Amino acid sequence: MIKIIIFSFLLLIFSGCVGIFSSPEVKPNVKVFEEEDAYILIALRTEQVKKYEASSSIFNTLYEKSNKKEYLYRSLQNDLAAGKNEHAISRIDTLLDTSLDDFVLTRLKIVALVQLLRLEEAKILAIALVEKSKAVDDYVLVSDIYIEEKKFDTAMKYLESAYAKDYSEEVLDKMSIVLYVNLQRKKDAIAQLETHTRVHGCSRLICARLIGFYSNENNIDGLLSAYLRLYQIDNSEEISTKIVQIYGYKKEYIKLISFLESSQSDDILLLQLYANSKNYAKAFPLADKLYTKIGEAAYLGQSAIYEFESATNKNDKVMLHRVIRKLQSVIKSDKSPLYLNYLGYLLIDNEIDVKGGMKHVQSAMKNDPNSAFYLDSLAWGYYKLGDCAKAEKIMKKVLTLEGADDKEVRLHLKAIQKCVKEQKKKTNKGNNTK
Repeated sequence: MIKIIIFSFLLLIFSGCVGIFSSPEVKPNVKVFEEEDAYILIALRTEQVKKYEASSSIFNTLYEKSNKKEYLYRSLQNDLAAGKNEHAISRIDTLLDTSLDDFVLTRLKIVALVQLLRLEEAKILAIALVEKSKAVDDYVLVSDIYIEEKKFDTAMKYLESAYAKDYSEEVLDKMSIVLYVNLQRKKDAIAQLETHTRVHGCSRLICARLIGFYSNENNIDGLLSAYLRLYQIDNSEEISTKIVQIYGYKKEYIKLISFLESSQSDDILLLQLYANSKNYAKAFPLADKLYTKIGEAAYLGQSAIYEFESATNKNDKVMLHRVIRKLQSVIKSDKSPLYLNYLGYLLIDNEIDVKGGMKHVQSAMKNDPNSAFYLDSLAWGYYKLGDCAKAEKIMKKVLTLEGADDKEVRLHLKAIQKCVKEQKKKTNKGNNTK
């Protein structure tokens, strides 16, 4: 924990130094002595390879030669990185007056005190600093010391003061963790985050924190809500997958379809949902889109089937021939029994090519000879050819199979039985005439 606080302190100092580093007399971008640039390069390189003591010494030389305070601050930061905290405090004390006008030096001293676990001294100095600076980061600095002392209620007061200044989401996030983890005020933590999102929107940081809390609470509705808001910012595949999974878990398929339509994140799943809900009017253009995009014959086959199923006039010759052409193209590379039977049945039922259609159905039956639907198509072919007795014989087998109660199968059976009766009457009438 102490290392995390130190790191945050150093970030605060690094980010806060730019505007106030230099003394009024010397501008940072003005070269004071000839070798200044060379010294800077050496100091930075030494710091980069983690030779912090050497880097501190070079930056201090730069300060002495130029009187630019940014070099002094950088030198002290390297002291802290090298673990020379006592040395840093000693140096700061010779420079820092009791008025604490140099906020950067004060912060550096606080970091050094915290690293030495002299928390009481650090806290007194940090409180004095925040009363003078009124800076958001200094409120957070004091709160971090109280958190380290496990005085979480007091830490929250400083965090609330910091948040009230500019509604920083980083401060809010820290507040939510203290509330949720340390104070076990879980509902309050979530409420704080949700209130912020209603006023200021849900950023990646805040949405992610809500997702973490809702997940821990097993709050599925809250989790879905947070993911949906996060998706508005980050419409990545990972986030959309989570949303799809939650909708699936909740079995909210209408909402899932709506999400997939708006996000276009998973057209393959959307096509499946359209088919399951028998929304063929939307399914067939989507299948066309997938065929164009992916090139798999199966999507062209689905497009053909869904186009026919969605047609209000199934006797439309233009539509029929378009569907048949699609299926004929499909079976050249994908001889799925589904497409073979569908093509065969269309050719039979519309009397376009009854015998050719029956051949397709028979090809489908090689993979599944006991399919009620394939046998029904074959029987319908014999019916169309006028061989009703053979058609009836096949339909008797269909009646013993799963799918025999299908509405279309029943209509076919009725028509075939009627045909058989009429043919018997004709035969009997012919025999009587003789």
